[in-house]
Amino acid sequence: MMPDTSSAPTFTVWNDELRLLVRLAAAIAGSNEDGIRRALADATIVRTPWVEEVILQSYLFAGFPRALNAAREWRRVSGVAAPLADEDAHEASSAGWRAAGEATCAEVYGEFYDPLRRNIRQLHPALDAWMIVEGYGKVLSRPALDLTRRECCIVAACLAAAQDRQLHAHLHGALNVGAAPSDLREVLASLVGLVPDEALARGHHLLSRVLGA
Repeated sequence: MMPDTSSAPTFTVWNDELRLLVRLAAAIAGSNEDGIRRALADATIVRTPWVEEVILQSYLFAGFPRALNAAREWRRVSGVAAPLADEDAHEASSAGWRAAGEATCAEVYGEFYDPLRRNIRQLHPALDAWMIVEGYGKVLSRPALDLTRRECCIVAACLAAAQDRQLHAHLHGALNVGAAPSDLREVLASLVGLVPDEALARGHHLLSRVLGA
């Protein structure tokens, strides 16, 4: 059963910065190179750490080729140089990724966390370990972008990539980490003109199912 979010306040004010951030997540996952360039050029008004976190996490949902191309284009259009160092670039940082990943994944999946872990282990034990350590630990637990905004961006990426099962799961996940139904409607509204109308209709249908409407 989903938590009652009918009276929950929105986690933030939706403004152009946040709308461009979720459009960027969707573009990296589903657009061609021209579309990704346009989304990155638009995102130059978005806080740089947020843009860079969305690019980094995109390799989990769109693969390394799209993440690498997006990072290369971001350096070009923004003029922002890569940081000289990153804490998670060091092997020593891996010690905490499992614990962080288990905590973050449990927050996103709520009561479905244990069934999720069982289901993924049945697909392959390595996938379960990588999901926790690599996905939720190394990437999605990074502090530069809060988990609620991350989940809204993941919803956008899954919609653009037509990954309906993951979209359904992360609609639940976004609600579990603080997004309100109105926030998720804002995510879908932000993608008008970027993803096909059929994809948006599918997103609204899945959101209605998640909300029990």
